[in-house]
Amino acid sequence: MTRASAGAIDVHAHAMPLELLRWLAARDLAGLDALPHGQVRLDPAVAGVPAGTPIPCPPEQYDLTARLAAMDATGCARQAVSLPPFTTAGTSTDEQLAAEVAAAGNDALAAHVGQAPDRLCALGTVPVGGAHAVAEARRCLDELGMAGVAIGTQGCARDLDDPVNEPLWAFLAERQAFTFLHPNASPAPARTAAYWLPQLVGYPTETAIAVARLVLGGVLDRHDLRLCLAHGGGCVPSLRGRLDLGWHRKEAARTTPLPPTAYLDRLYYDTAVFDPAALRQIVAQVGAEHVLLGTDFPFDLSDTDPLGTLHALGLSEADTRRVASETAARLLNIG
Repeated sequence: MTRASAGAIDVHAHAMPLELLRWLAARDLAGLDALPHGQVRLDPAVAGVPAGTPIPCPPEQYDLTARLAAMDATGCARQAVSLPPFTTAGTSTDEQLAAEVAAAGNDALAAHVGQAPDRLCALGTVPVGGAHAVAEARRCLDELGMAGVAIGTQGCARDLDDPVNEPLWAFLAERQAFTFLHPNASPAPARTAAYWLPQLVGYPTETAIAVARLVLGGVLDRHDLRLCLAHGGGCVPSLRGRLDLGWHRKEAARTTPLPPTAYLDRLYYDTAVFDPAALRQIVAQVGAEHVLLGTDFPFDLSDTDPLGTLHALGLSEADTRRVASETAARLLNIG
């Protein structure tokens, strides 16, 4: 750690509080028998994965002592914690279930991070695609005192540019709330079922689809959002030129007054890409002030040395500070 990376803030960290897991289990939506072995099983309506799929759940997901020790090992002073997509019912078509799961998860998450307010802050899950989104976002910010919100790439089988979400975008823009976009589904589930492809390939592709719809659907033109993309935006950075080409040459894609990259440049991207060359390219594309430290903690597909990742980029001390903590502190209103 150097002075530039001291006080590092990880904006991409997850928790599965025991209170939420027990709430799900009491409703026959979760099986916790394998929890001592680091796994849980969740109902497909909640997890969006086939029945019986083991979900990794190490102690760091719910045990505060284990979490803080692991944070110390990575050099992160603070985390902005969100529920993982497996616990949000984001792919369910049952709007009421999604709202109830989000509310229970947010209550549990607020209590979890409240045990270490100097190290943790919460990003509340908003059930996009349904009528409860604005009310839950307001509750997260105003009643639960959360630092921002987290959203999936779809909800209730509706995409993010669906008109049902317009009140949510207006609210988040008005409040200038930090909004963390994390994929919660995998395109073409049958084709990505093997080889852990939902996470390896599906999630980055899903993010690109969702962001392309936000751009071409005019959402980012109508609303000034503080939107941060998980996993460095997934496939988004590599599609910048192709999206602009389509905007210039295809009438169907010429839906906004500015080309897509003008909107992509306004977004924020975390560092969880696991490729120094790809991360350098993101910094070159959008500037260090739009890149935030992120790890995907505590899953096994996470960056266990985020400060090493950051310092390997060879940025200036000022830019290192921006990525490590300064921009995140401003967006999250952390003093």
